Amino acid sequence: MTHPFASFRSALPFWMTLINVPLALIGTIWGGLWVLLLPVYGFVLVTVLDSLAGLNEENADPETAEADLKWYRAITLIWVPVQFVTLFFVIGYVAWHRHLNGWEVLGLMYGIGIMTGAAGIVYAHELLHQRNRLERWLGDILLAMVLYSHFRSEHLLVHHLHVGTPRDAVTARYNESFLRFFPRVLMECPPSAWRAEVAMLRRRGAGPFDRRNPFWRYGALQLGMLICALIVGGWYGLLLFLMQAFFAVWMLELTNYVEHYGLTRKYLGNGRFEHVKPHHSWNAAHTVSNWMLINLQRHSDHHYKPDRRFPLLQTYGADQAPQLPYGYPLMASLAMAPPLWRRMMNPKVRKWRAMYYPEITDWAPYKRGRHEDLAS
Repeated sequence: MTHPFASFRSALPFWMTLINVPLALIGTIWGGLWVLLLPVYGFVLVTVLDSLAGLNEENADPETAEADLKWYRAITLIWVPVQFVTLFFVIGYVAWHRHLNGWEVLGLMYGIGIMTGAAGIVYAHELLHQRNRLERWLGDILLAMVLYSHFRSEHLLVHHLHVGTPRDAVTARYNESFLRFFPRVLMECPPSAWRAEVAMLRRRGAGPFDRRNPFWRYGALQLGMLICALIVGGWYGLLLFLMQAFFAVWMLELTNYVEHYGLTRKYLGNGRFEHVKPHHSWNAAHTVSNWMLINLQRHSDHHYKPDRRFPLLQTYGADQAPQLPYGYPLMASLAMAPPLWRRMMNPKVRKWRAMYYPEITDWAPYKRGRHEDLAS
């Protein structure tokens, strides 16, 4: 009997990312207020649809066979050439026609950055977690389009291992604003990723510049993308490429900020922390934003079972994982207003601490650098 997941119709909502393509083309060709279509779609419309559709708290059978997920996997594979063609068409068209003024260019590149960040990097995240070489390569290609290739090493070898501890740069500290978080992550993650890869090579008896170091591949792919931008748009096209890459990384790190803000694994002594559990990530069951972000908001289960493909990720109730009041698009917008963010989220963090760790009365040692053992 065919599993109900095997139909294209069941997977179709997760293909809503493709709507970005005509919106990007309209903004590119027509300019004016049309350049705002991508941000309005990604932030405003999806949030409104979330409020109308409500929560989806149904869970798929985690033992569903991979063969029954073909239409879910297909969008992550198809998106790679779709994004490549769309991105470089936009860059080439704008660079050659020069029909947009400065504000239009900024608005369009911001929207393209939302596409390559909130869609492209999210799909790359799904692909790099898979075991087969094709999917990992496709994930590397997507990351190269935003000059953030080290994310693969940092995410797999550092973040998943040290999430919720001072050793993980992308776990936002309690009371830390995004404006402090963002530059800290940009400075700490690339060298952290390099050290993790070098340590792995050392365990294999190889040196840091061994051909198996993926940073060789990262550099080659990123150089290739820069050359493509120069070919299609000259130096102006290169500037456009760099603009969208910055906005894409901005979107990624906004998402990282939201996913673990203020959540900490309990310190067990001797440099050890408790195992990662569902309550160490914020969960969001909002229907439409989970379609758009291929269930990334079921982040509690992703860290608990990182090898699960996105259609099989489970959602949790408030008794098992902390819940975000809104989906990522609105939460990311609120994160840009630190006073508003703290007013909303800090009480939730304090409630989470009282619920899961009532025995901890002094949280000061959990601040980065405040406790010798924690910082070691």
